[in-house]
Amino acid sequence: MRDAFLLALAQAPAPTPAPSVGEQLAQMLPMFVLIVVIFYFVIYRPQKQQREKHQALISQLKKGDKVVTTGGIWGTVTNVGKETVTLQVAENAKIKVARDHILRVRGDEADD
Repeated sequence: MRDAFLLALAQAPAPTPAPSVGEQLAQMLPMFVLIVVIFYFVIYRPQKQQREKHQALISQLKKGDKVVTTGGIWGTVTNVGKETVTLQVAENAKIKVARDHILRVRGDEADD
């Protein structure tokens, strides 16, 4: 019995040494690069494009544009300042909103 045990130990493969820190880093580095590339194309790039599009919209605001704010208020631009826009939301009712809170220009949509 003892001989069979010793024979099994003798035939067992030798334990492989643990990979070094450099080898472990070399194995993990491509995964980190892949995660960064995915993050860039899925999250950062679309947000950057959307932000640039919104900045262009805000810079082109002019008197008479029909707009919608981020709060859902519909109005017509009556004055454009450096940081604010004055909207006419009803007869004799004007409000000031921050330029950044203009969501979109309505165009020729019908008022509902």
